[in-house]
Amino acid sequence: MAAVAAAATTACDPVDSTPGNPAGPGGVNVDPNAGGNALASLSSLKVATARPMTGYTREKFPHWNKAGSNCDVRDTVLARDGKNIKLNGCNVTGGEWSSVYDGLKTSDPLKVDIDHMVPLANAWRSGADDWTNEKRSQFANDLERPQLFAVSATSNRSKGDQDPSTWKPPSKDYWCTYAQQWITVKTYWKLTVTTAEKAALTDMLGTCV
Repeated sequence: MAAVAAAATTACDPVDSTPGNPAGPGGVNVDPNAGGNALASLSSLKVATARPMTGYTREKFPHWNKAGSNCDVRDTVLARDGKNIKLNGCNVTGGEWSSVYDGLKTSDPLKVDIDHMVPLANAWRSGADDWTNEKRSQFANDLERPQLFAVSATSNRSKGDQDPSTWKPPSKDYWCTYAQQWITVKTYWKLTVTTAEKAALTDMLGTCV
């Protein structure tokens, strides 16, 4: 996870951020009625004790990569998840964002963070400690899975590197989708879950209707 507003100075082509994108935040269409499928995916994940943080640094997950024509992933997510985006080159200087985690709305990009659905440190403890830096970079910049979201800075920093057993979105209406997205990311990247994490995800899927 990382704060999104302060550092980008690259230029890029504008990203299509048309309101009403059926995929919604995260760029992946998640069926809110697919709790059963998510449960099946969850059951296939390996359950293991969290690995130690020995050797972990964020620098081992290089981000934000360039995406498209001189455009970095961070600005891509900001533009994708916002409306009425204002750009200076590819620097997002304004727009409208509604955080799916807590419903907070803002037009100030300084109050928006880019969240990694599965935090980098959690991935490290779940198997990414054995990956190459190149693979960890692919994970940290993954725009194909529901891994990157523009959310309120307060919710992102409250979440930190916690898994669903110790942190859930304040908006309970998002729990079903959040669990499905977490499971989607861990399944694709073949990361493990802890016993407590699996139990929490199962409970959250119980909110799917």
